[in-house]
Amino acid sequence: MTAVYYTLGVVIFVVAILVSIALHELGHLVWAKKFGGKVTQYFVGFGRTLWSVKRGETEYGIKAIPLGGFVKLVGMLPPKPGDEPTKVRRTNTGLFTQLIDDARTAEYEHVSDADAERLFYRKPWWQKLIVMAGGPMVNIAIALVLFGVVFMGVGALTPTTTVAQVSDCAISAAEEGRACQPGDPATPAKTAGLEPGDEVVAFNGTQVTGWDQLTRLIRANGDDKATITVLRDGEKVTSSVRTTVVARQSLENNKQIKQVGFLGISPTTEYVRQGPVFVLQTMWDYTVATGEAIAHLPQKLVEVTKAAFGAEREQDSLMSVVGASRVAGQMVTIDHTTWTDRFVRVTSLVAAINLFLALFNFIPLLPLDGGHIASAVWEALRRGWARIWRKPDPGYVDVAKMLPVAYVVGAALLAMGVLLIYADIVNPVKIT
Repeated sequence: MTAVYYTLGVVIFVVAILVSIALHELGHLVWAKKFGGKVTQYFVGFGRTLWSVKRGETEYGIKAIPLGGFVKLVGMLPPKPGDEPTKVRRTNTGLFTQLIDDARTAEYEHVSDADAERLFYRKPWWQKLIVMAGGPMVNIAIALVLFGVVFMGVGALTPTTTVAQVSDCAISAAEEGRACQPGDPATPAKTAGLEPGDEVVAFNGTQVTGWDQLTRLIRANGDDKATITVLRDGEKVTSSVRTTVVARQSLENNKQIKQVGFLGISPTTEYVRQGPVFVLQTMWDYTVATGEAIAHLPQKLVEVTKAAFGAEREQDSLMSVVGASRVAGQMVTIDHTTWTDRFVRVTSLVAAINLFLALFNFIPLLPLDGGHIASAVWEALRRGWARIWRKPDPGYVDVAKMLPVAYVVGAALLAMGVLLIYADIVNPVKIT
């Protein structure tokens, strides 16, 4: 059954990502049509067309390589100054100039005089911004809905005051994970006779209401005496013991190690439903973490390159859709996993990837959506500035001039994708 569950996890994840891509492109399509733009193609995937159908002026379809999608908005590139929109002239004064002119010519190859007012570049800046932001905003909406379903519908895994495990020996943070050896001191919890299933109700006379509170009480106790009251089989049992001191990560800063009081118990966890504020806070935490990952993208790519050639692969490593699919498969085959756990893990992964796709697409570089958004904002600023100072209208922003940048960025994204896929095949991320 493990292979069946693994395959099920991969298939569900891949389908969810394809649906997310389709909805992203739909976010562009709907707004473009609403503002009267001409949209000739709507495709999920790249490469060879597997299936398509034409409805009105738009061809809808699926292509062979499921690594993205696109919407063809006619007239994204304005003609050269002085040229008629439907009669773009060629020039041949240099490599980049020729590339730009070829792109302009291809853009207007099937544009007639009747399409002049529907060309994308002629739309008001705010309509361009809405059309281009429509895709990433759909991904944000998907992430918000999925996180809401998980945390408000099922709940967040929350530690309780019931003991799940009693550690046999006290191990420092640096040695965490190793097995106990002869000579290691027994944990205070072991000495006090605490057992799995005990519910801690009081510590040093203070009523315990939550795991976080209990953790802070234990840490603050240092190596002093402690009285612990637990509920066992319906009866209260009180034990006295002296907590020990070990090195542990600070609760305020996980990069800082502190000497704190230690008892030696770990909690059981249960799903506790949360409210909208928790969902928004989780979204913000993911946004910050994603922003940091994007900011450190070059460093992360160096780490992936090393992993592709034999170095250890970190669990927080960048992944392609291939690697993420494998992780989704692993998430549903972990030992002692319930169907609730499977649903929460895979749904949260899809939500997190949608949030990443949105934020990545907001990077202000062509060919990403953020590049077109930046162009629309720049057009608004310079036209507004001209009006304030009563200067001639500077006209539309010529995004065609940024095509060399788009080609470089596109090539870099392609190379990054190939590297990530290779690393995910030869040295995949493994979760425990």
